[in-house]
Parts: sequence; C-alpha cells; structure tokens
Amino acid sequence: MENPTNEEIKILLHESKRIAVVGLSDNPDRTSYMVSEAMQKAGYDIIPVNPTADTILGVKAVASLKDVEGEIDIVNVFRRSEFLPEVAKETIEVGAKSFWAQLGLENQEAYDMLQEKGVQTVMNRCIKVEHAKWK
Repeated sequence: MENPTNEEIKILLHESKRIAVVGLSDNPDRTSYMVSEAMQKAGYDIIPVNPTADTILGVKAVASLKDVEGEIDIVNVFRRSEFLPEVAKETIEVGAKSFWAQLGLENQEAYDMLQEKGVQTVMNRCIKVEHAKWK
C-alpha cells in the first residue's frame, strides 16, 4: 500500500468540501466525533454515516453511503480494518472521489479494490492531523 504524496494529500484536502464519515459516533468522547467536529469547524460539510444514530454534530445521520444525497469528496472511515473492503466497495458504488482510512486502519484487499477503480486512497493517517499541516 502506498499513500498519496504530501502534495497530493494537500490538494485533496484543499479541493474537497464534503466528507462522509463512516462509523461517526454520537459520543463526544470518541475520536471519530472529535476529529469530525474539528473538520466541520474547519469548514467541511460532514455527513454522518451511522445506522444507529439520528443526528450527529447537528446533521441528520444516514444509514449507509448509498443514502447520501449528492457528491462525496472523501469517505472518511472509523471502522475496524476488517470492515474496510465492505466500505471500499460501497465507496466505489456511490462514486466517491476518495477513500480515507483513519490512523491505525489499513487493509490490502480494500486498497487493491480502490486502486483498480482509480479511487484516491489514504490509509493509516489522521485527516485532522493532515489538515492541520496544510491549512
């Protein structure tokens, strides 16, 4: 697996507006909540993808990526590595521009699937940390 270059990540973050967050928790103490809240405050449109939540960060949650209306610039994933192929498949199906697996998450099968379809893929990096580098 090879992540995009720092310059490519910088461009991705500057050009992106909508982030669908798979596994976004409604618990403010969870990392997914804190990272997504920071990205929302930085001006990104956050779409919570969580089938068990109603509203997160003031936004109505959807059950799956297929329920997101409009384009998705980044699918940001906070689910365990073994679930990444399933999320990658859905990312491809909805035509999202990029796939971002958070720090500590990577899966070769998901990576290969995404690369085959030309989806820009970042794994094992924190989107909040990367954004802070390139503001």
